[in-house]
Amino acid sequence: MFNLITGASGFVGKNLIPYLEGKGLRNRIISRSELNDFNPDNLSDCISIIHLAGKAHDLSKTSNPDEYYHVNYELTKRLYDAFLSSKAKQFIFVSSVKAAADEVKGVLLEEGIPNPKTVYGKSKLMAEEYIKSQPLPEGKSYFILRPCMIHGPGNKGNLNLLYQVVRKGIPYPLAGFENKRSFLSVENLCFVINELITRTDIPSGVYNVADDETQSTSDVVTILAASLHKKVKLWAISPSLIRFIASIGTRLHLPLTTERLTKLTESYIVSNEKLTWALNKPFPLSAQKGLEITASSFRKA
Repeated sequence: MFNLITGASGFVGKNLIPYLEGKGLRNRIISRSELNDFNPDNLSDCISIIHLAGKAHDLSKTSNPDEYYHVNYELTKRLYDAFLSSKAKQFIFVSSVKAAADEVKGVLLEEGIPNPKTVYGKSKLMAEEYIKSQPLPEGKSYFILRPCMIHGPGNKGNLNLLYQVVRKGIPYPLAGFENKRSFLSVENLCFVINELITRTDIPSGVYNVADDETQSTSDVVTILAASLHKKVKLWAISPSLIRFIASIGTRLHLPLTTERLTKLTESYIVSNEKLTWALNKPFPLSAQKGLEITASSFRKA
């Protein structure tokens, strides 16, 4: 018996496969292109499907909306239909918190009414709704995971860019903003997936996935500086002045715009209470330890 994994070439997949192999689990990989002509016969002897493949959020906003719906919805639908008619027991769909909300007031819970604003979030939500709408045969389970910002070895996202700023000794000028964000170590995500495919006592449903603790952007800068053995440089410039500069940047198309400032300083807190209650096990890494491991991987890269 084996686990079928899609999207194995992505950031999560490159961390998940060695993690599961280290647990003695057999895996079979299928590429996103193979999903276009998926043969349900590929699911013979499959025990679990871990669906990582998807069209990622395009910050440049140049992607064709139809591609999001095809990859994130149509291909997920096709794979889930095959799962329902197969002997596989678990289907894990890695969605996103962006399927629920682009902005969070307070704490994001699973019970809230989803209100995605982007095509990315809407396409992920469509896939979620399809999975939930289908009758589930006895003995099968589905798990829709909504991870927040994932980081870890091999990560090429915003944390890496922030790390380069700290490495160059550039002061962080937004320390005057007080924000709290949820992060997710990729090792904690791998731990969650392993628990879901090796246990039978976890109920089907939608689960937010986030580390236990939140961190401010200033906290993250401090952790990154410590990994470089540098003294942290935090500048608490007046937020009103920064907002004024960002408004000018928006008009003049400068690097710091109002939209980019919001992304850097907003709070986005995700509750993992439903998941941790279902697992009844602690995550292997704290939020700070996970960030320290990621920072260390940047230094070695």
